[in-house]
Amino acid sequence: MTSPLSSPKAATPATAAANRAVLSTLDFADRRSFDDARRGFVATIDPPVIRAENGRVVWDLTRYDFLDGDCPETVNPSLWRQAQLTVQHGLFRVTDRIHQIRGFDIANMTIVEGDTGYVVIDPLLIPETAAAGMRLAREHLGDKPIRAIVYTHSHTDHFGGVKGVVSAEEVARGDVRIVAPSGFMEHTVSENVHAGNAMKRRAQYMYGSLLPADDRGVVSVGLGAALADGAPTLLAPTDLVAETGTEMVLDGVRIVFQYTPDSEAPAEMNFFLPDLRALCMAENVSHNMHNLYTLRGAQVRDAAAWSDYIRDALDLFGDRTDVLFISHHWPAWGRATIREFMEKQRDLYRFIHDETLRWAARGLNAAEIAERLELPPALANYWSNRGYYGTLEHNVKAVYQKYLGWFDANPANLHPHPPTAAAERYVEFMGGADEVLRKARASFEAGDYRWVAEVVGRVVFADPENEDARALQADAFEQLGYQAEAASWRNFYLTGAQELRSGVAYGGGGGARGDMLTAMTTEMLLDHLAVRLDGAAAAACDAHVALDVDGEERIFVLVRHGVLVHSRRPQRADVDATVALSRPVLARLVLGALTTADAEAADHVHVSGDVAAWRVPFDLRDRFDPAFPIVTPRILGRMKAVVP
Repeated sequence: MTSPLSSPKAATPATAAANRAVLSTLDFADRRSFDDARRGFVATIDPPVIRAENGRVVWDLTRYDFLDGDCPETVNPSLWRQAQLTVQHGLFRVTDRIHQIRGFDIANMTIVEGDTGYVVIDPLLIPETAAAGMRLAREHLGDKPIRAIVYTHSHTDHFGGVKGVVSAEEVARGDVRIVAPSGFMEHTVSENVHAGNAMKRRAQYMYGSLLPADDRGVVSVGLGAALADGAPTLLAPTDLVAETGTEMVLDGVRIVFQYTPDSEAPAEMNFFLPDLRALCMAENVSHNMHNLYTLRGAQVRDAAAWSDYIRDALDLFGDRTDVLFISHHWPAWGRATIREFMEKQRDLYRFIHDETLRWAARGLNAAEIAERLELPPALANYWSNRGYYGTLEHNVKAVYQKYLGWFDANPANLHPHPPTAAAERYVEFMGGADEVLRKARASFEAGDYRWVAEVVGRVVFADPENEDARALQADAFEQLGYQAEAASWRNFYLTGAQELRSGVAYGGGGGARGDMLTAMTTEMLLDHLAVRLDGAAAAACDAHVALDVDGEERIFVLVRHGVLVHSRRPQRADVDATVALSRPVLARLVLGALTTADAEAADHVHVSGDVAAWRVPFDLRDRFDPAFPIVTPRILGRMKAVVP
C-alpha cells in the first residue's frame, strides 16, 4: 500500500487541553537555559546546511525554522522548549582555550587548544559535519593541526566523524593520538554489528528519521536537533584508559581521567582539565533525563553505578571545577550551579533505582511501579531532569528488567500466545472487529488514547488489512505523540502512525559496513556469522572447516546442531576443508556482499578438501530485511516497503 489512509491530523480537544495544562506545571518564565545555550557564541555557518562532496545534504537545520514560533497544540510545550534549545548552533567559547561546535549534529564536538595544535573531543557522527565544524573553528581560532582525539564513549555519534578531521595515515605515523576508554572497540562493534539490523530499524522510530520536520512530525530528538545523514567512520584508539586517576598530557594539555564503565555507555569516561579548571562529564550528565534503557534497543544500564560515578566525579573534581561541559547540550558555569546540576542528576538515577527495587520488594511488577512512581518535586521540576530522551516510565521498567528480568512471576504471563495468535483470540472474545472498533471509537472520543492504541492493536494484528483499525490506531498513536514530553516517545508514536497509514518506508540497510568491518577481528566476524546462521537450516549439517586468514591465523569453524562454533583449536580430529582467504574477503562473505560461488570464480579463495563443506556456514547465513514491519505483523499482511 503506497497511498496514505489519511494525512496527519490536528490535535483533538483532549490533547490541546493536556498540552495547555503543562504550561501551569513548570516554570516557563525561567530562561536561564536559553542564556546558557547562547553564552559564548562566536560564529556559525549561514545557512546551517552541510553537504557531502557529491552535493547531498547531510545536515539541514533550516528544516527546524518553524520552531521560532509559539508552541502549537500538536506539541507538548516542555518538548517545544527543549527543541528550541537544541537548535542553537555554531562555535561557542566555553572558557579559556576550550570551544565547542554545537548544533552541527546530534552531539557536540569540543576543541581544546594545546601547545601546538588542537585536542578534539568527540568528533561527531559523520565526517562531513565534523569537517564543517573544524573549518569554522580554524577560521576563528587559527589554522593549527589536530594533535589528539578523545572518544568519551562507544556510541557512534561521538566517534563517527573522526575521518573528517584526521586521517588514518596521521594516526599511523604517530602524528595524532586517539584516546578512548578500555573496551571501546569491543563494545562499539558488538552494539553496532550483532544487533545492527534490528537496532537501526528501531532507531528510525526513535529518532523520527522517516518523519517530516514540522509541528505534526519530528521537532527534536531530545539530546539534539536530529541525526546527521551519512556514513560514520572509525579509527581505532592508540591509548586506552582503564582506571580512574589515569593522567595524560596531550599537546601540553593535562588530563585526569575517571573511568566509568557500564554507565551511559558500556565503555565511557569523564575527565578533568586541572590547568583549565574544567570538567568533561561525557554523556553521564545531560540537560534531560537520560535512558536507563534506550528504546532503539541496547543492554539495560546500571542506574546505581551511573549515580555513583556522578557522586565520585563531584568528590574528585567538584571543588576545583569552574566550568562543566558535556557531549550534548550546553555547559554549566559556576561551582554552585555545577554542584546543583550534578547532584540532581545523581539523585535522579539513584531515586529511580532505589524506589523501583523498593516497590518490587513489596510485590509490584514493572508496569505497576512505572504507573505509580513520581519524582520528588525538587527533582521533577528541575528542567535538566525532564524526560525528553529517557522517561521515568521506561526507566523504571529498565531497573526492574536489570534485576528481575522480563517475567513478573504471574504464571499467566509465563507462556502467553505470540501477538497474532493472541490478537485473533482477543478479537473473537470481544465480539469481533466491528464491535471492538465501535467501543474503541467511543474511548477515542473520551480521550483514552492509551487504551485505544492497545485494544485496536489487537484488531490490526488479527487482520492487518483492516483499514478502519489501522486508521483508528494511527489516530490514537498521533494524539499520544502530540502529548508526549519525550522526543523519543513522540517519534515512536508518530512513526507508527505514519506506517499504519502509508506502509513501511525504506530507510536504508542495516548492519555493519565500512570502517566498522575493518575494525572487526576475525573472531568478531565469525561471532557475527554465527548470529546470522539459519539454525533450522543448519540443524542437520556437520561441517568442520579450517580458515587460513591472510596466511597469519588459522581458525577452525564447526557447524553442527544448528550452531556455529569457532576456535583456534580443532574441534575434531579431521577437517572437511581448508580455505585460504583474506580478511576483507571473509568480511564480505560474512556480510553477504560476496557469495561463495563468486568468491571461487574470482579466485578470492583457495579451497582444499570438500568444497561443499566450506560453503555451509556462508550459504546458510540469513538475509535480514532492513524494513521489517513493527506496527503490523511480521508475516501476515505484510505491507510492501515504499522504496524512494
